[in-house]
Parts: sequence; C-alpha cells; structure tokens
Amino acid sequence: MIEIHGNLWDTFDHDHVTCITTNGTVKRDGQGVMGRGCALEGAKKFPELPRRLGSHLKIYGNHVGNLLDKPNPILLAFPVKHNWWEKADMALIERSCQELLTHMQYLTHKICVLPRPGCGNGHLSWSQVGPFLHSLLEPSYFRVISP
Repeated sequence: MIEIHGNLWDTFDHDHVTCITTNGTVKRDGQGVMGRGCALEGAKKFPELPRRLGSHLKIYGNHVGNLLDKPNPILLAFPVKHNWWEKADMALIERSCQELLTHMQYLTHKICVLPRPGCGNGHLSWSQVGPFLHSLLEPSYFRVISP
C-alpha cells in the first residue's frame, strides 16, 4: 500500500477501483446511511448511491461490494462500521481488506484507491490503522488517499 496525498474523487476513473468507507445501517426507506465523509461525497456525486447501498446491505450484509450498476468505473463499499453512530471497528476493517483482496483478484483493474479507513468519522488514528493496512495490502496495487 502506498499513501498519496490528494482528493479521492480526483482519482475516480475507469482505470481504478475506488472504495468509499461505509457502515451497515439501512434506514426505514431502504437507503443506506451515507451522511458524512467520502460516503456523503459519493452520495452527492451519485444520488442513487444511498438506495444502492441499502439494497446491497439487505442482500449481502455489511460486506465489500460494487455500488454502481456499470462495469466501469467501479465504486466499492468498504465497511468500517457496523452502525453509523459507532466508532470504526478494526476487525471489520480487516475483514473488508480481505474481501477487497478477493474482489481485486477478479477485476482487471490494477490500482485500487481508498481513503484512510476508519480514520475520519470512524475516530481511529492513522498510527493505528496505517501499519495494519501496510501489512495486508500489496503496495503495487493499493493507494490510500490522505488529506
């Protein structure tokens, strides 16, 4: 994993897989909660995302999955919280990393970009999460965007 500085959405294109951090909460109207951080930015960019996240959560649970209905670009949900009001969960981040690795095996994309998972609204520190990600994610494929 290589850390780069910038904006997650500046790297969003057909050549990269982009991840947004999500939680497992579905509202009464069936939409996933995407109220802060890169999830909110994604929902503003793609108004159908809350509905698509809600559907994904109902069908597959709180797991990594594609939120767009087209093959390119690929936008993956990367769960870091079980519920929107909780702090990020390191065990969930680890599981999401493992699931992301599995997804990348089946995609033709060579680069995956994600924000610092759990370090914004998840209230974890990068000093805790960073070394953990370095041990799991191959540097030649993964880029972590930091502000």
